[in-house]
Amino acid sequence: MEYFEAELNRNQTSVNALKVVKRLTSQGHEAYLVGGCVRDLLLRKSPKDFDVATSARPQEVRELFRNSRSIGRRFKIVHVRFGRDIVEVATFRAPHDEFETEVNIADTGMILSDNIYGSFDEDVNRRDFTMNALYYDADANIIEDSVNGMADIEQKQIRLIGEPESRYREDPVRMLRAVRFKAKLNFEIEPGTAAPLRELGYLLKDIPPARLFEEVLKLFMFGHGEASLRALQEYDLFDCLFPDSKHAASDRMEQLIRLALASTDRRIAEDKPVTPAFIYAALLWYPFLDETLRLKEEGYSNFDASHEAAGNVIAKQQLSTSIPRRFSGSMRDIWHLQSRLTVKFGKKPEILLEHKRFRAAYDFLLLREESGEELDDLGAWWTEFQENAPSKRAEMSRDAPRPKRKRRRKRRSRNGNKRTPQ
Repeated sequence: MEYFEAELNRNQTSVNALKVVKRLTSQGHEAYLVGGCVRDLLLRKSPKDFDVATSARPQEVRELFRNSRSIGRRFKIVHVRFGRDIVEVATFRAPHDEFETEVNIADTGMILSDNIYGSFDEDVNRRDFTMNALYYDADANIIEDSVNGMADIEQKQIRLIGEPESRYREDPVRMLRAVRFKAKLNFEIEPGTAAPLRELGYLLKDIPPARLFEEVLKLFMFGHGEASLRALQEYDLFDCLFPDSKHAASDRMEQLIRLALASTDRRIAEDKPVTPAFIYAALLWYPFLDETLRLKEEGYSNFDASHEAAGNVIAKQQLSTSIPRRFSGSMRDIWHLQSRLTVKFGKKPEILLEHKRFRAAYDFLLLREESGEELDDLGAWWTEFQENAPSKRAEMSRDAPRPKRKRRRKRRSRNGNKRTPQ
């Protein structure tokens, strides 16, 4: 064990997290700030959340904090709430014994239940990466390090604690965490930690889709989405999350996805709102086009093919990562509005501006053009249309070329008289 005097910015440290630590230690329990919050403070970053590790059992934590509740099945932890601020408190964990291994470990090696409590030293070795196994003792103002985590942070290196393959099998999501930290921190994955990644990606199929959706959000919705995509592709993990995108792969599709992620990264940096629906719309745009074409070849109308294809593509993706309905509905709107954006005459353009998803669909149209799709300068037309006064908009709609309609042949009745189609 090594001890380092903590050089942390107390202004970036959660006062509420320190309150939780102090109350636990005042009652005779061990308690530390641990994990990503300590790592980020050392890197002079502002942590998004604060975790506490303690010797107190969950029920003991609940008894000390009336503003708390237990959550989790696989990992039982306690959330202590201070208004909108939540401090996560976890009890020290120990390795599984022989009986518990038989009950709680799947054939693949994945841990199904992990509520086995232990000592400080055991908890250290149950953590994933060395940089996340630093414990901050707030009373003594020191960082306790028994896995050389400080050295790995200084060397900007991501290293698993323990034998990499077995640790990935215990929890395959650690593979996604490794590439996410590579993207987020601009660190390198240590060669031994990186070696099994390309061979073990298939293990992600055993992870519940809802959990993988949360991991996708962490990869793509926190300001480092484009770098996360590169890291996923480097270790052949992207296809495990989006198998349909693999089958529809093309340079143009990859460019569209990169542009969508870069746009989201910029909006996050500018503190503008973002939504997973936009990213998922880009990720699955080409699978949606392929499925629409397939259905049209089977005889579906354009309208029916488009709506059926959207349902099919989303349903299939949900076998890998879930997509909550509030996002899947927005995806459908973005996709279906692409065909409506081709209409530039009459009153329809003005009406379309009022659609609640117009702006997202318009931004998506611009990315499609930027990625190389030939869309007859639709993006420029809609940009000008929005910037003009209503009178000018009416003039643009009046002068826009109308599509040629196919003449419908009149059918004859049995007695030879002409009649109009029904």
